[in-house]
Amino acid sequence: MSHLKERTEKNCLNCNAEIIGKYCHICGQENIHPKETVWHLVNHFFQDITHFDGKFFSTVGLLIRKPGFLPAEYIAGRRASYLNPIRMYVFTSAVFFLIFFSFFPVNTKSFVNDLTIDGRTAAEIRKLPTDSFMAVTARINDGVPLNREQFEKHVDSLQDGFHLTGSRYKSKQEYDSILAKGIKKHNWLQRKLIYREIEANETYHNDSKQFFRTLLTAMIHNFPKMFFISLPLFALFLKALYWRHKEYFYVSHGMFSIYLYIFVFIILLFLMAVKGLIAALHWEWLEYLRGALLLYIFIYEYKALRNFYRQGRGKTILKFILLNTLSFVMIMILFIMFLLFSFMNV
Repeated sequence: MSHLKERTEKNCLNCNAEIIGKYCHICGQENIHPKETVWHLVNHFFQDITHFDGKFFSTVGLLIRKPGFLPAEYIAGRRASYLNPIRMYVFTSAVFFLIFFSFFPVNTKSFVNDLTIDGRTAAEIRKLPTDSFMAVTARINDGVPLNREQFEKHVDSLQDGFHLTGSRYKSKQEYDSILAKGIKKHNWLQRKLIYREIEANETYHNDSKQFFRTLLTAMIHNFPKMFFISLPLFALFLKALYWRHKEYFYVSHGMFSIYLYIFVFIILLFLMAVKGLIAALHWEWLEYLRGALLLYIFIYEYKALRNFYRQGRGKTILKFILLNTLSFVMIMILFIMFLLFSFMNV
């Protein structure tokens, strides 16, 4: 609520409707004087922050303590006391991925090793001073040292590129010639993949490790999109599993899914915090806590299903298994789709 003086005029400055009371019954705007001082702006800012914090933490407390309670409250129309679920989802997902990418960067080098020559990577050899560089290159070239240009050619000869499709075409011209002669007959998708493979080998100079490192990085940064796309599909699975319950519309299942995803983001934040403690303090026993938190995600999901849809244990367990099976298949399909998308665009 603002501390500005109420206007004596009874027309809304926003929609020009006639006002009865302090607030417009059409758009909800408060009927106050529009001129504000700096103090009013500062005061309004801190009021919004504290109001958001209060609602956020009270809503999170209920979300964690009472599985299925908040979506039930939402579809019952009791919403003003809690933070809006869409706003809450955007906030928690943004915080999660910000922390994930900022403080826990994924080291793609742990997945893909660099090309090693004489116990060193090619990049390390390139940085050697001239004398050391010649000594190393002599050992890999039958005692004859290489200059830097010759070394690059030697590296290229060791890097045969990557061949995801099983083909080994050196250029588009070579591949087009094969197709024109009818030696190979490939469909549209096969041609697209082979063309992309040839382009990537040319771009990355046949360095398959650098390409896969770039591909992995692109895939990791696509995780937020995968989460976002999976949410409405998860709600669709719920709609299919509870199709006999006509009182639940698709939006009802969507609200349940949003709150469940928010809970998952919160637990994943706790998991990252525990991981940080293990790395800093070397308390290996905290690994049991991480395992317990992961297990609790599934326990929470079961309890949320039971409380929200109000079915017996047997039916809830069966639908819990079916829901997670469908979700697993969905994640695999999305992963393959995003992998292909990343492959075509890196």
